[in-house]
Amino acid sequence: MTRLLPGILAMAAIVVASNILVQHLFGDWLTWGAFTYPFAFLVTDLTNRLHGPRDARRIVWAGFAVGVACSLIGSRIEGEFGPLVSFRVALGSGLAFLAAQLVDVAVFDRMRGGAWWRAPLASTLIGATLDTTIFFSVAFAAGLSFLEPGNDVAWANEVIPLLGAGPAVPLWISLAAADWMVKISLALVALIPFRALTARYAHHG
Repeated sequence: MTRLLPGILAMAAIVVASNILVQHLFGDWLTWGAFTYPFAFLVTDLTNRLHGPRDARRIVWAGFAVGVACSLIGSRIEGEFGPLVSFRVALGSGLAFLAAQLVDVAVFDRMRGGAWWRAPLASTLIGATLDTTIFFSVAFAAGLSFLEPGNDVAWANEVIPLLGAGPAVPLWISLAAADWMVKISLALVALIPFRALTARYAHHG
């Protein structure tokens, strides 16, 4: 288990940082958390490449446990508009993380052979898309208001042009689209440290 400690600590740090940074806006459509969370896929993929899918799933479950702890703490802290973490945000965050990361592990393992970049890129693209879809719909979609009737998400359902310029859609769709674009961009950037770290491990291994 000691060999997984760096991965567990890295995943925990990413989850904690993202839970804090997601509360602060960067521009009109993004939170600062959008820039830290995608690196969770890098940690999962590196573990999968170096130690296999079983250990990668262990890292995911460790990250999930940290995320649940963060949500529980956040739900007890009162902010300007109520608890820092609402039930819907906590539920969306937990479901999205678990589903996206476990799918990432499965896709990566299926594509393990072939060009070095195929598995991490494909698994992250699929995982990131799943993550964004689950989180934003569970947390903010008007159709799921029954999940937490006391939580007013009218602000997220205000109809405005997509990313300020496209067709009229609820605000949360723009937030999701911007978040997804950042995740995909960082998935490409993360190929650099993925390649460097796996090559270094192979060299020393």
